[in-house]
Amino acid sequence: MAQNHNEGKKFLDSVHQYFDHAASYSRLDSGILAQIKACNSVYKVSFPVEVDGKIEVIEGIRVQHSHHKLPSKGGIRYSLQVDEDEVKALATLMTFKCAVVDVPFGGAKGGVKINPRTSSVKTLEKVTRRYAAELIKKNLIGPGMDVPAPDYGTGSREMAWIADTYQALKYGETNGLGCVTGKPVGQGGIRGRAEATGLGVYYGIREALGDTELLKNTGITGNTLQGKRIIVQGLGNVGYHAAYFCQQDGGLIIGIAEREGGIYDPNGLDVQDVFKHRNETGSILNYKNAKNIENSLLLLEEECDILIPAALENQITQENAANIKAKIIAEGANGPVTGDAEKILLANGIILLPDLYLNAGGVTVSYFEWLKNLSNVRFGRMGKRAEEASYKRLVNAIESSSGKSLTAQEKALLTQGSDEIKMVRSGLEDTMINAYHEIREVMKQKGIADMRTAAFLSAIEKIGVSYEALGIFP
Repeated sequence: MAQNHNEGKKFLDSVHQYFDHAASYSRLDSGILAQIKACNSVYKVSFPVEVDGKIEVIEGIRVQHSHHKLPSKGGIRYSLQVDEDEVKALATLMTFKCAVVDVPFGGAKGGVKINPRTSSVKTLEKVTRRYAAELIKKNLIGPGMDVPAPDYGTGSREMAWIADTYQALKYGETNGLGCVTGKPVGQGGIRGRAEATGLGVYYGIREALGDTELLKNTGITGNTLQGKRIIVQGLGNVGYHAAYFCQQDGGLIIGIAEREGGIYDPNGLDVQDVFKHRNETGSILNYKNAKNIENSLLLLEEECDILIPAALENQITQENAANIKAKIIAEGANGPVTGDAEKILLANGIILLPDLYLNAGGVTVSYFEWLKNLSNVRFGRMGKRAEEASYKRLVNAIESSSGKSLTAQEKALLTQGSDEIKMVRSGLEDTMINAYHEIREVMKQKGIADMRTAAFLSAIEKIGVSYEALGIFP
């Protein structure tokens, strides 16, 4: 346990180190900066659950880092490694992540000490519902207070259990489904949420590859993903979708690292097929034509254009940073690079696309889901047919004036209205593009050399405006 605590403390220290460095560029009063940095509240709870005829005491935690905007927002992770410092670090990152992409939430995070892989579905449901009830009792969850989401070890199933528990205990609250995001579509979720974080990673990488000024000293040629060699750590929700969308756009996935080891093929791996292979065999190892790498961390040191660490924090440290040969590191996970490691990477000319920007796709689409729950209407329900009718009139007018007719297939393509998933992906793409250029503008205005510092500073300034508007500080 001491080692786990040290890892959590190391992670929190890294986040504070990034904050302090960015804050040195800020115009804000030191008191406001101290408030922005501090965690507003930490709630820890222990509760009994019957498991296989025996009573076990389960530990849970919920950290609300910032109340500058409500509700606060952040995932719940299930892991035996959960500790207070880790959850604080993740909640802190959520505050700045929301601000970077202009999502009007404060940051929060939760954790439960349980192994989701070895626990039965029955046990997981009991633990989830009891944890939710403990939060509800203290008014620490609700559509206007604090809105959890999935994280490592949890998914749409757990979110559905939390929503059901909330509605049972808060019967008649019409906005009740907005108490949590990441739910199944049939239970108030939103289309496009499952792939949102990975798709956001793809949009961010694509935007960076078009930034010739940023990449001028990296040796990367061509401003698209076509032919770029990519290594991904983690084939969970984020890693799988990031790899899949990059591959769809021409990227070459040459390596995939997981808990059980890594696989490498310079000719490229089929991400969907590797995922299928793992589901069938329980491991990514022994995939056809691929070389097995026993220590998956060594795969991160292979030469590539883009490295996507999309597993857990503290994967690239002072010990292995000098061995990283990637030209771009795209942080799909939260905190995969330590502060000491980042100094080494930047000194070696490696571009870092930071987590608080790059993996903000999840919270962006969670925001869309929350809005859907508050309005109690599916996106596109009222406008799709009206859009299609308008497009049809326009196509008919063009055909009439030009004397040329379009094929039925061309007409169908041109007259499509926007349904929910199209609107979600459009909103996510726009968010990631705008946030990228905001960060780059801060870099230019302040003479900042790295994107993480600029992203933190952008977030700090936005949060500072909120506190100044409240009139709490002079």
